[in-house]
Amino acid sequence: MKITAVDTFVLGTPWRDLTFVRVTTDDGLTGVGETRMLGHTRALLGYLAEAAPRHVVGHDPFDTEALVQRMKYGDYGRAGEIVMSGIACVEMACWDIIGKALGQPVWRLLGGKVRDSVKAYANGWYTVERTPEEFAAAAKKVVERGYLAMKFDPFGPGQWELEPAERRRCVSLVEAVRDAVGPDVELLVEMHGRFAPAEAIRIARMLEPYDPAWIEEPVPPANLKALATVAGKVTIPVATGERIHDRVEFRELFESGAVDVIQPDIGHLGGIAETRKLAATAEAHYTLIAPHNVGGPVLTAANLHLAACTPNFKIQEHFNDFADEHVKQAAPGLPEVVDGYFALPDAPGLGVELDPDFINEHPSTGAFFDLFKEGWERRGTS
Repeated sequence: MKITAVDTFVLGTPWRDLTFVRVTTDDGLTGVGETRMLGHTRALLGYLAEAAPRHVVGHDPFDTEALVQRMKYGDYGRAGEIVMSGIACVEMACWDIIGKALGQPVWRLLGGKVRDSVKAYANGWYTVERTPEEFAAAAKKVVERGYLAMKFDPFGPGQWELEPAERRRCVSLVEAVRDAVGPDVELLVEMHGRFAPAEAIRIARMLEPYDPAWIEEPVPPANLKALATVAGKVTIPVATGERIHDRVEFRELFESGAVDVIQPDIGHLGGIAETRKLAATAEAHYTLIAPHNVGGPVLTAANLHLAACTPNFKIQEHFNDFADEHVKQAAPGLPEVVDGYFALPDAPGLGVELDPDFINEHPSTGAFFDLFKEGWERRGTS
């Protein structure tokens, strides 16, 4: 079996584009991958246009290890977000083809299941005014939908350090959500890498009474010593990793002891197998994994297959029950969240099928996500 074509499709939403890759083989089997780029979609498409004839077409889709090696190292330059995302899309599609060829869901080819369902947390639900009343009402709808966990960023466009009144306002939003959903729903507080260490520590201590399951990216992600400073002075678990694009770069993070939950994005880390390898390394450091996922149905399906076979998996992010629900139609077949959990996909491959016609009906509109612009929280989150 040989790969004969790599095609790309871009689905637009008001605040991000979703890029789908379809890989076709000479025996008629096709596989699909997906990633979400912020501001770099055209760069990704350009990279794939160059890389596909050089590294992908003409090769056996079963040889995923060789595929990753060619795409990651064959161009000599160090692979960053764009290259690793391109690799992820193609690698994911190859696993879809392998599963279809063998008549098995991908998780059975990665070691088999260690769980029968996958716990999910909702994101994208708080596109409301930043008041305690609005956040509480929105949070209740998440619980009514069946979720047992939810993530949100209460900080508006704030950066580095908040004024005292704004700090209290942010904390009041977390308090309102906790009061609305009760003590048994997991609250995950997103900080988006905004704060200086001292401010992150101060805010985290104010949040302790509301028992967040984690604080996410409390400081910008490039300085691990700053992250370690925060982690050493707070009692809430620390999560990070969505903006690390090579599993090798997690080594220093593990060595620092500054993280309790890693959040790699399959769509930016080189695909399913690369993320599975990282999860195994995290397991050796007694660290949980909760993959970042701002994607649509294909990327979510890939995450479910990874979760099925990963012992130290914690919880799976999911947007599309609250933000841009129409994107589910781009690739039907994904299980729905029921009582807080996804069922495992059971169809061969990833278990979803791309609908190019639907995607073409929803083209990119040039969406641009600006975290530090007033009003971003009413458009979407990451």
